Amino acid sequence: MHASATLMPPASERDHSQGPADAPLTLVEFGDYQCPFCGTAYPVVKRLQGALGRRLRFIFRNFPLTEAHPFALVAAEAAEAAALQGKFWEMHDLLFENQAQVEPEILPAWARDVGLDLEKFGTAIRQGEISRRIKEDRRSGIASGVNGTPCFFVNGARFDGPWNYDVLRAALEK
Repeated sequence: MHASATLMPPASERDHSQGPADAPLTLVEFGDYQCPFCGTAYPVVKRLQGALGRRLRFIFRNFPLTEAHPFALVAAEAAEAAALQGKFWEMHDLLFENQAQVEPEILPAWARDVGLDLEKFGTAIRQGEISRRIKEDRRSGIASGVNGTPCFFVNGARFDGPWNYDVLRAALEK
C-alpha cells in the first residue's frame, strides 16, 4: 500500500456500498465500466465479497476514462440513473458482466432488464444530478491520487499491489 495516498473524502453513506457500514474491512474501487482491467477485477471483488461476507464493505466510485473508453461515461450515467430507482448494483453487475457490449443503444434494454421505469431512467440521464455525482466521484479519485482504473483503497489507504484475489485478501486482512 502507498501510505501517502488516502481516500478523499472517506467512505460515507453517500457511497454506493455493499456490506455493513460498520464492517471491519472496507474495499473501495474507482472504476470504469469499459475498462478491461476493471472487467478482470470484477470477479476478484465478487470472490472477496463471497469469502469475507459481512466482514467486508465494498464501495464503488465512478472514474470513467473517457479519452480511452468512449462509452464509459454513458455507462456510469446508466448505473447512477439505476441508483435513483434503487438498482445501482443490478446495473453495475450487468455492465461488467456484458462489458464487451456496452454502448448507448443497448442501455435502455438493460434498464428494462433490471426492472427500471424507462421514463424515469431517461429523465434522470437528461438531468444534471447524475453528471454532478459522477464528477464528484472523479474529483474524489483525483484528490485520492487515482491515475488509472481500477484503483483500490483498502481501509482508506491506496492499494498499489497487484489486484489478484490472494494479494488483495491479504491486504484486507492485514
